[in-house]
Amino acid sequence: MTWPAQLHPLSLPVIGAPLFIISNPRLVIAQCTSGVIGAFPALNARPKAALGDWLADITSGLAKFEQTNPGAEIAPFAVNQIIHHSNDRLAADLDLCETYKVPIIITSLSAPAQIVPRVHAWGGMVFHDVISVRHAKKAVEAGVDGLILVCAGAGGHAGTLSPFALIEEVRKFWQGPIALAGAIATGRGVLAARAMGADFAYVGTRFIASEEANADARYKQMITASDAADILYSAYFTGVPGNYLRQSVLNAGLDPDHLPSRDKTALNFEAAKASEAVKAWRDVWGAGQSVGAIADVLPAADIIARMRAEYHRAKADLCA
Repeated sequence: MTWPAQLHPLSLPVIGAPLFIISNPRLVIAQCTSGVIGAFPALNARPKAALGDWLADITSGLAKFEQTNPGAEIAPFAVNQIIHHSNDRLAADLDLCETYKVPIIITSLSAPAQIVPRVHAWGGMVFHDVISVRHAKKAVEAGVDGLILVCAGAGGHAGTLSPFALIEEVRKFWQGPIALAGAIATGRGVLAARAMGADFAYVGTRFIASEEANADARYKQMITASDAADILYSAYFTGVPGNYLRQSVLNAGLDPDHLPSRDKTALNFEAAKASEAVKAWRDVWGAGQSVGAIADVLPAADIIARMRAEYHRAKADLCA
């Protein structure tokens, strides 16, 4: 497809997933200046007044890099907004995003029908993350510019559908941009996502094990020491099914194979607040099934350079 102008330029078709707590301006700038879309959740900027500082840091950092590196491929950045009644920051956070003309807004949970016109008015795009065909159709009806298909194996909150199944069904009614998420941590995985019909790979866990990530050093090392079998899929921690590192569950004093019962109807934020002793993301760490492909902690620029080399090498091998 022909990508909209807001998505140029990219040296690798990758969106760095917005990682709760972990993504920060330093990581986003490193991703964008390396030619992939960097993203962060608005809720990471705390207190809420700090979001303006974060947006100023990112926009000025990218502008400074462009001045000192003329001709460099600098990708746009994105801010993730949670559309849920418990997010009492949404209106103020959108005001700041409008002030800074954020190029891409990534929305989660509810379909963003009220948000899309406003983002379009300042020249931005809206991508919405979904785990099912039903959710994808609702997002399309809301007028989004792109879909993020969160499939089996993705870190944090994730779906259960195979990417092969979900992307084929979505492509029956949507020909716009698609980012595919689910256990992608190498350039080979990026190429595979493109071959399946996605425009981007949505990469999260690989960037947790980056030097810039705001993650505990033990968290980063646990990722490099884990395999896919070390990932636990459970709705216990937030009320929404997600993938977590089993060892972090054990370290929090819980048995991952015998978690206490909890009302599964509770929805994410309320469920998370209801857990006094053990909290998702703080005590129990999210990660995708791609951990087995991650063996080191590197600067984000080095991670992206390696993925780019793997991507082109895999492409050349297929054409040989």
